[in-house]
Amino acid sequence: MRRREFITLFGGAAAAWPHAARAQQPAGRVYRIGFLSVSFREQVLYASKAFEGGLRSLGYRVGENVVIEYRRADGQMERLPALAAELVRFGVDIIVAAGTNPITIAAMKATTTIPIVMVAGIDPVSTGLVASLARPGSNVTGLTGDAGSEILGKRFELLKETVPNLSRVGILFNPDVAAIRSRVTSMTEIAPTLGLTTIPVEARGLDALEQAFAMLVRERSQAFVVLGDSVLVNYRGQIAEMALKNRLPAVCLQKEWAEAGFPLTYGADIGDLFRRSAGFVDKIFKGAKPADLPVEQPTKFELVINLKAAKAIGIIVPPTLLARADEVIE
Repeated sequence: MRRREFITLFGGAAAAWPHAARAQQPAGRVYRIGFLSVSFREQVLYASKAFEGGLRSLGYRVGENVVIEYRRADGQMERLPALAAELVRFGVDIIVAAGTNPITIAAMKATTTIPIVMVAGIDPVSTGLVASLARPGSNVTGLTGDAGSEILGKRFELLKETVPNLSRVGILFNPDVAAIRSRVTSMTEIAPTLGLTTIPVEARGLDALEQAFAMLVRERSQAFVVLGDSVLVNYRGQIAEMALKNRLPAVCLQKEWAEAGFPLTYGADIGDLFRRSAGFVDKIFKGAKPADLPVEQPTKFELVINLKAAKAIGIIVPPTLLARADEVIE
């Protein structure tokens, strides 16, 4: 069994977050990338490292032939428009929207000409981010965060494998994200096919979590699924603690949630998405138009099991499920 460490950001970005260090540049073109995120510094380090690693593999060197301007909203979604506008005023060549749809939307409102590469977009066609996956048709392209409704059902199935006689499942979500609301609708439609009743519970941030868990308990939820977004991910440690306190097994989408104390996570490899996003940046720098670059979906998915968290909550993970895990945390 393996456990990969949460890695700290390397290079110039770590020393001068959120503004990239400006080392003396060699002769030739120096590209400027705006990296827009709603997360806290600690939560976005892994994604930043993966993105910089992807750039490095394509011949870019931070502080030499590329400068990255990092802007983060520290969990305050209302700050995104001002941060996006700041990147536009700074004159970046491209904006990487590092997270769920509100980040991309903020960038889109700030500019219709600077290319935008979204990472982990949700339902980008139905939410109006692009015209189609094959032909985005505007200044936005990039990668989606999942492969649609199939993966939503998969998380229900994982809970059913670990929680005996499961029938009532909570869905914890941030209602401020329209794409997340559509996911809740899809999940409430999928659940009855698996013999499950869903209890949707809203939480916009840390202050709402106590009330959200009170509702989960009051509605007799036996377990819950978190539809993580760029806000709730900042509070995954607190959510894991409340789940343990209330003895509620939970599943979410990213490995980082398992490292924070969730028994189960299943979803796209976020590091892989950010590494691949560097490829979009490279193509655009070489002359490709975002409107003509097809949006791509995840190709690598991870099942991560935190055995220590599972035992603390009181669930026994079946050996068949352990055998399928990509990573087990003990």
